[in-house]
Amino acid sequence: MNSFRLSAVGNLARSPECIDKGEMPYTRFCLVGNDYAGKDDEGTAREVVTSMWFVAFGAMGEAIAHHSRKGDQLIVDARVRANNWIDKQGEKQYDHAFVVQGFRFGAPGRIKREELDERREARPEPAAFEA
Repeated sequence: MNSFRLSAVGNLARSPECIDKGEMPYTRFCLVGNDYAGKDDEGTAREVVTSMWFVAFGAMGEAIAHHSRKGDQLIVDARVRANNWIDKQGEKQYDHAFVVQGFRFGAPGRIKREELDERREARPEPAAFEA
């Protein structure tokens, strides 16, 4: 049962990392978002930065790794998976992972916009058409 699900919109803190261990490749990435956090003593708005790590498996992970760069916006639907283990000292540790179930590409970041501009500039001019 997938009792905990979440939707997240954020920008990639760095380019996604595709890892090919075992039979199922996966991609790890970190989304960063800024949220309003009130005003300081001078009345200036403050922001708090929230970052969350996600993992995407198989073709979905490969698509994210190959088509997104640092700064790009992603819209992600994920489920929360509990990770519990015993550490080297014999203590029980608790953690969680956010496993991507679906995603959409959002606005491109600066790096991707520069790549797109370079491709446009490298294209030859179309030939003039005369009737």
